[in-house]
Amino acid sequence: MPETAAPPATVPWPPILVAGLVAAAVALSYAFPLAWPGESDLLGHIAGLGLGATGLALFVWAALTLHRHGTTILPDKAADALVTDGPFRFRRNPIYISHVFMLFGIAELTHNIWFVILAILYIPLVTWLAVLPEERHLEARFGDAYRDYASRTRRWI
Repeated sequence: MPETAAPPATVPWPPILVAGLVAAAVALSYAFPLAWPGESDLLGHIAGLGLGATGLALFVWAALTLHRHGTTILPDKAADALVTDGPFRFRRNPIYISHVFMLFGIAELTHNIWFVILAILYIPLVTWLAVLPEERHLEARFGDAYRDYASRTRRWI
């Protein structure tokens, strides 16, 4: 493993994208209001909030796992360890998955469908701006160990 590695990106795209999408969803709800397609029933509310809570729990679990391994959570910093346990055992990008779930939860809380629409848009944007550069970084940094991990662990779903 090389002693130093260039960071995967110079801009921390994921938090910028999430903040931008939240602001856009709020602005769009005023500029172009769309009716909430769901029912205002207890089961729908529980399901929506359950997704949001699951996203928050997944985020905390992933962050604690990265911290335990002594590597960064920051998407614009070089990784110091290849983390393949915790939530990373199941998916390569649990933090970005958690963002989508949390946006779905906010959608249910606010009954703002723009959060759902923009959460879906977040997936290709974060893949292009963050995931692909991170994958190149991890492959350059950890070589065969990363390639083996990537071959057995799905990126998203």
